Amino acid sequence: MSRILHDVANGTLFGVALNYQGLLEQHLAAFQQAPYQKPPVKPVLFIKTPNTRNGHDGVVVHPQGERLQPGPALGVVIGKSASRVSAQNAMAHVAGYTIVNEFSLPEDSYYRPAVKAKCRDGFCALGPELVSREQVANPNQLSVKLFVNGELRQQNSTANWVRDIPQLIAEISEFMTLHEGDVLITGTPEGRVDVLPGDTVEVEISGLGRLVNHIKAEELS
Repeated sequence: MSRILHDVANGTLFGVALNYQGLLEQHLAAFQQAPYQKPPVKPVLFIKTPNTRNGHDGVVVHPQGERLQPGPALGVVIGKSASRVSAQNAMAHVAGYTIVNEFSLPEDSYYRPAVKAKCRDGFCALGPELVSREQVANPNQLSVKLFVNGELRQQNSTANWVRDIPQLIAEISEFMTLHEGDVLITGTPEGRVDVLPGDTVEVEISGLGRLVNHIKAEELS
């Protein structure tokens, strides 16, 4: 993780679940059943705890006996505190963008993302740098690609978000203050893949470069 990114994106890591149209559509039938009854009407949030922080070229440990899945996402770094801001004014609170690989174990519930699945050491890589807001003409039209050992395994576009950045900031800041340095992980697309020890995982977002991580087997004492 570059020094400038570490210095600027040093706040809370907020993940947004179900923020790609294709992923939401896959789960619509289940959301009509108990205990949900209906699809979510507000952003479904989770937190990546400080121990999950990882960086460019960092190692991600594959827990023994588990499935490990990378999660390519655009990270939005908050530049100044946002409380009850409108969607029209939301972008003024953005410092810039970075690439996020939001690693996780497979989940049973999108409404209640499990800490055990989301918050293991090193499960949130950010980098390789912060790209300022002014350098990205339209964050709602970015290509998001995942490569495993050089092979393209997942591809989508931020054009397929359920909620764009202004809407996310407006809806979240309605009930909680977003502080300078916080990072919004804007969601991972449908089609997550499994990775194994020895794999090299890369997330590429147009205009932001590539974030590289290396998967290593867990060493048990």
